[in-house]
Amino acid sequence: MNDVVELQKIFENANKSFLKKNKLLFETQVSERSLCGALMVELYEAVKNSQYSNYYVDVEYNRNVNGKVKTFKKTLSDLEIQVVTINCDLIIHSRGELVNDNLLALEMKKSTRSTKEKIKDKERLECLTKEPYKDVWSYDGQVHPEHVCGYKLGVYYEINFSKSTILIEYYKKGHCFKNYQVKI
Repeated sequence: MNDVVELQKIFENANKSFLKKNKLLFETQVSERSLCGALMVELYEAVKNSQYSNYYVDVEYNRNVNGKVKTFKKTLSDLEIQVVTINCDLIIHSRGELVNDNLLALEMKKSTRSTKEKIKDKERLECLTKEPYKDVWSYDGQVHPEHVCGYKLGVYYEINFSKSTILIEYYKKGHCFKNYQVKI
C-alpha cells in the first residue's frame, strides 16, 4: 500500500474515533485549538500502531533550528516567489530525525471563518504537498532545509456546526484530489 493511501486510512480511522469520543466538544463548539488537540490524541494512537510508529503528531509545530523557523516557497508568478512561515494546525513528521520527515499536514477551520483564511490554509496545503525539488529540499542528514515541502498528504478540515458536518479535502503533490463531507 502506498504512503498516501495508508495515511488516508490512518487519518480516517483517527477521525472516526475523534468524532465518536468527543461529541461534547462539538455540542459546545469549542475552539479549533481544542478540537485539534483532541484529534491529535486519536492520530497519535493510530500512528503508534502503524508502520509510522517512529513519527510524532504535533499541534501548531514550528521547527526552529538555529533560530530559523521553517518556511515554504509560494510561487506568485514566473518572476515572483513569496516565502511563507509554516505553522500548521497539526502535523505528522519525524521532527527532522528521518530523511522522509514530513507525512501529513492538517489545517482546521470553522465554517464561519473568512473565505480569505480558508483559501490561505488550502494554498498552504498545496505548497506543503508539492514534491521536493533541489532549491527547496536539501537534506544531508545534518543540515535541515530552510524551506519545507514534500508532505505526503495534506488534509483540509472544515467544521460546520450549524449543519453538523465536516468538509474534508485531501491534497497530494500540490493539488486537491478528493473531498467529501461527514456528519458530526
